[in-house]
Amino acid sequence: MGLAELAPSERHRAVAADFTAAAAQVPDWDTPTPVAQWRARDVVGHLVGWLPGFLEGGGVSLPAVPSADGDPTAAWAAHATAVQALLDDPTTGERTFERPYVPAQPLGQAIDTFYTADVFMHTWDLARAAGVEVALDPELCARLVDGMAEIEDVLRSSGQYGPAVPVPADADPQTRLIAFIGRDPAWSPAA
Repeated sequence: MGLAELAPSERHRAVAADFTAAAAQVPDWDTPTPVAQWRARDVVGHLVGWLPGFLEGGGVSLPAVPSADGDPTAAWAAHATAVQALLDDPTTGERTFERPYVPAQPLGQAIDTFYTADVFMHTWDLARAAGVEVALDPELCARLVDGMAEIEDVLRSSGQYGPAVPVPADADPQTRLIAFIGRDPAWSPAA
């Protein structure tokens, strides 16, 4: 079964495990990434930094975690564990999450849509910073890029995505996704 068919809790578990595997291969947390001006530690800092505030806006709290500036591995491990515990809690599925500009939806679905998808995409960034090739689930790549293409103007105007990188029309789903979010699919760290 591919990632696209999993429930939010199981998809997060799998995506977080892939990110953890990429993190374990980072030789230097100050190495550049495919995201301009970001070092490897900044990828972790981004993921552990924005979700707590997003959830707080809907009345949900996550415990504080160590800073990614000091120990990115510990920060990621604590954060991923806290998110997984929230998703594994049987009351999460019954809880409605809403905040300004986000339609009311089950909390697990909100985490899946906004956060797990972000971890999935940033797994490529972290793996590439480590000089490792990563094969993202092609069905989930296709689903994400197709869904984001429908709201491309909103995404680009948010400043969170760079201009799309041109790729051949017959490019595989991972290449299309990575290019759509503004990364050069051929990026590799300097030798």
